[in-house]
Amino acid sequence: MLRSVAVPLIDGVAPFEFGLLCEVFGYDRTDDGVPPIDFRVCGEFPNQPVATQVPGVTITPEFGFEALHDADLVALPAARVREEYPEKLLRAIQETGATLLSVCSAAFILGAAGLLDDRRCTTHWREVGQFRERFPKAQLDPDVLFVDDGNIITSAGTAAGIDACLHLVRRELGTKVANTIARRMVVPPQRDGGQRQFVELPIPECSSDSLEPVLEQVLDTIADNHTVASMAKLAVMSERTFARRFVAETGTTPNKWLSLQRVLHARRLLEETDLDVDAVAARSGFGTAALLRHHFHRVVGVAPSDYRRTFSCR
Repeated sequence: MLRSVAVPLIDGVAPFEFGLLCEVFGYDRTDDGVPPIDFRVCGEFPNQPVATQVPGVTITPEFGFEALHDADLVALPAARVREEYPEKLLRAIQETGATLLSVCSAAFILGAAGLLDDRRCTTHWREVGQFRERFPKAQLDPDVLFVDDGNIITSAGTAAGIDACLHLVRRELGTKVANTIARRMVVPPQRDGGQRQFVELPIPECSSDSLEPVLEQVLDTIADNHTVASMAKLAVMSERTFARRFVAETGTTPNKWLSLQRVLHARRLLEETDLDVDAVAARSGFGTAALLRHHFHRVVGVAPSDYRRTFSCR
């Protein structure tokens, strides 16, 4: 059972991520059938304000970090990423027997405590490179909203923290309680997809004067039946020379680059037009809706129709 939740705060805490923990675990919803939860806001120094990421806004915790020791759950809100974290906090989460949950960049705190070595985890997509560099032993999955690895649950960006919290409530207190809290928050009790759909996909740049005009021409005619052979012909090179030069200049293969450009074009059409999936497939060069769905799901993580429902500008 989930009876007590401790939320440790450090300088630079994100108010929204702290707020979502309060929303899920801190409110008394016993009238709605939600079991009571002992909710503790903790700091290194009790009753002393902790600065947030918002200038002029502070939060004053009632408890010290020692209140983490006997909690059922220690929930870490996102905070400014830094080289070093308070030793007292790291020691407290190392010694507690509680389930640990991190929201967004709070995964860095778990990593700094050495708790993510050889463990599955995630964090916000913008921090993936830095996270991997600092914690190479962690089994980071950047494509999901959250990872449940038993006694450690990590989540991606802000809204993914809500997903992770409701998942934990569902796991510990049951679906009925999770649905009740979700209904009060006016959020879905469970979302599909991962954070790949929110990532700005990198477009490999080309520094070669000989290839750049070819790539521009392909992008301008993305619906045409382009192949490595046809692109090599435009570049006036043999296929082997073209492929070798392409990898050297862009860091990826011609086929992978072309597939990514088609997905990016399809993504824009799904956002900005009301074309059906067959038309989107044709205009992005995939030819068939089935082929579009295959490549789109592989790159973005969701089906084209699901992506449109979330991101359509129309």
